[in-house]
Amino acid sequence: MKTLNYIHITLFLLCITLSFAQQTPAPEQTKDFAIVGATAHIGDGTVIENSIIIVSDGKITTIGPEASTPLTKQAMTIIDAKDKHVYPGFIVANGTLGLVEVDAVKASVDLSELGTYNPHIRSIIAYNTESKVVESMRPNGVLLGQVVPRGGRISGTSSVVQYDAWNWEDAAIKMDDGIHMNWPSSFSRGRWWLGEDAGLKPNKQYKKQVTELEAYFTESKSYNKGDKKESHLPYEAMSGLFDGSKRLYINVDDEKGITDAVNFAKAQGVSKITIVGAYQADKLTSFLKENNVSVFLRRVHTRPELEDDDYDLPFKLAKTLVDAGILVALEPSGQMERMNSRNLPFYAGTTVAHGLTKAQALQLITENPAKILGIDDLYGTLKVGKSATLFISEGDALDMRTNILTHAFIDGRNLSLETHQTELWKRYSEKLSEKK
Repeated sequence: MKTLNYIHITLFLLCITLSFAQQTPAPEQTKDFAIVGATAHIGDGTVIENSIIIVSDGKITTIGPEASTPLTKQAMTIIDAKDKHVYPGFIVANGTLGLVEVDAVKASVDLSELGTYNPHIRSIIAYNTESKVVESMRPNGVLLGQVVPRGGRISGTSSVVQYDAWNWEDAAIKMDDGIHMNWPSSFSRGRWWLGEDAGLKPNKQYKKQVTELEAYFTESKSYNKGDKKESHLPYEAMSGLFDGSKRLYINVDDEKGITDAVNFAKAQGVSKITIVGAYQADKLTSFLKENNVSVFLRRVHTRPELEDDDYDLPFKLAKTLVDAGILVALEPSGQMERMNSRNLPFYAGTTVAHGLTKAQALQLITENPAKILGIDDLYGTLKVGKSATLFISEGDALDMRTNILTHAFIDGRNLSLETHQTELWKRYSEKLSEKK
């Protein structure tokens, strides 16, 4: 009887999985195609009007003004994109797409691991390519992302994926790009529910927590310099930070914390450092520039944290950092971060309303994250020899009113832009058009 029950449960779960399955991944490109007549936004600040882009075997082979690049291949597919716009695929930095499907369903949550120090935990093996949340990114031009673990002091190791794959092996475009660390907060808020003052107060455990981190890094370095007779997976995972093959992503917001975290990483011999969140980074622009520290800037659509902050501080932080010459990319963490990742282009659009040019804003979600993630040799910009990971929009892709995709490609593969949401939209738009 128990065996029969297990079979029923298994079949039920399989039915649920199939009913929520993602669109079938697109097949490999077999025929050359050309996108003709569009305004091409290269991603590095360059714009080509009335362009032509030719794609062969998943790579861009030609890009330039249409008038100076006549078509010579007769067997290719021609996509007429006159009066439309072409962009590189947008990149979600510091994302958790594919690690959680439904927050309220515990079995679908694979976001963090038990324990405090987990550098050996690899988020990529938990990435769910069948996620309907991931699928919903593509109609807004969000085609690539970093899959990041959360929790603990050292959360684990991230990887970079493309959002149209059969499994995590197919999805991965860069494995184990970096380790993510949560820097101790130098201040904390009182627990008002216990009758404490809700204002900020110094974290009395701050020095102790930093000392524990120093000890962990020191032990890791000692282990990796030793004979390694006894295997220690967490310490082995840390080795990439010291030989420069991995980047250290440090989640920290306050001025003191950012300063201490960067000095700490430098003292430990870490050469690749990115500050994640960076709410008070505008007070440390010279310091960050001098130390060659890049920034994953907190979600633009948030409110100021402190009473004395400008009301529009989150909106204009990007311009302050860009003007200072710091390499900046946008990240979506926060409430409902997975669903809100589809708004990445509109976060960039908001920075335009607060001082950046459209070309600069575009770089925040294309070229800049590609550089920080170490995938800029193939992704992030539209250039000859790079991956044809791009999309065609009817209008400005940073404006929610005109970000309407007609085509999207990953490595030259023509993607489906259908999702559960577009199906529902069609269903109910037809309902409303019916005669009563």
